[in-house]
Amino acid sequence: MNVRRSAAVLAAVAVIGAAAPAAADPSPSPSQALPSALYGDGDPRYDGVWRQSLALLAQHTVGVEPPKPAVDWLAGQQCADGSFAPYRADPAKACDAETAVDTNQTAAAVQALAALGGHDAVTEKAVDWLKSVQNEDGGWGYTAGGASDTNSTSVVIGALAAAGEKPADVRKDGRSPYDALLKLALPCDADGAGAFAFQPDKKGELAANADATAAGVLGSLGKGLVTGPGKGATAEAGCEKAETPEQAAANGAAHLTEALAEDGHLTSALAGAEDQPDYGNTADAVVALAAQGATGPARKSLAWLEENAADWAARSGPAAYAQLIFAAHATGADPRGFGGTDLVKQLTATGPSAPEQATQATNGEEDKEKKDESDSGFGVWWFVGVCLVAGIGIGFLISGRAKRQQP
Repeated sequence: MNVRRSAAVLAAVAVIGAAAPAAADPSPSPSQALPSALYGDGDPRYDGVWRQSLALLAQHTVGVEPPKPAVDWLAGQQCADGSFAPYRADPAKACDAETAVDTNQTAAAVQALAALGGHDAVTEKAVDWLKSVQNEDGGWGYTAGGASDTNSTSVVIGALAAAGEKPADVRKDGRSPYDALLKLALPCDADGAGAFAFQPDKKGELAANADATAAGVLGSLGKGLVTGPGKGATAEAGCEKAETPEQAAANGAAHLTEALAEDGHLTSALAGAEDQPDYGNTADAVVALAAQGATGPARKSLAWLEENAADWAARSGPAAYAQLIFAAHATGADPRGFGGTDLVKQLTATGPSAPEQATQATNGEEDKEKKDESDSGFGVWWFVGVCLVAGIGIGFLISGRAKRQQP
């Protein structure tokens, strides 16, 4: 669920933190111009819809109206059957069997467009597609027909809830998404007690996964990417046998609390490299803990993010800024004063300028432009050039989604 959900998500593509996957060059092909309405300047072929959805959803969450072209671009990426692929360079070209649609991009788009409103036809069609590819165990995999995983199932639950559906009533062969999540939750007597696994391994065994656990807590609570403080059982309650999704969420939150207790952050372990702080997963964990009602541990880790995550977000781009905004929102913190960083301003800078904002800026500077034109050799066209450069995002940040194990 992050640039990483992209990550998680992206592993499936090889999916999750608001993450990119498949060892792709993060820069777009020199011969391929990026859409002006797209957030971020990284290669969108793996996470275009994901990062656009998170960016728009984050702006809406803090009361910023996203530029209409950016919203239209997202809605226009939908295939005729309702699904979304990470990126379609030519939306006028019909999707076919080679179009790599997936549940994560589709579910993220639903959450963003449902929040923004005015796109009922798009979201209804997307939800119908998601229902059509539900697995017999009640869950979803990253791609249609793929084995169910915690991250994909959880982001789809968030989409269903955002679209006004009751996830518990969305069933396949009598099983709901919550049934799938309960099967992916580790029992209390297992190593990693209370955590969620991403998927069973080849032997059918479950292994605790921090990113999947953060996603699983939200999914089990019926929550989406954006949520506020919850009132569930606190993490101090410990692990108890999970016979309900609510108990599975409480167990997952207890596991995250323990994992965060020492350093205030989660850690990523990559083969051949030293362990590093996992900013995306930590942000996801903050949202999950807040949603569960474990506000103390959530705020402790948020404080760590405020002190340490600015450089990570600047390197990672739109989805990373969105993740941090979601974490701040979930805990009641101010995303405009996030450890000295204005996350909202930084996120907005990675996307297109709103026409009305550009007009206001031009009108407000009209007198100054005239004076500059007479006082210097640069004149009005130099000023316009500077505005254009700012408008297209000269400082756009790479929006690569961190790849982990599979949004």
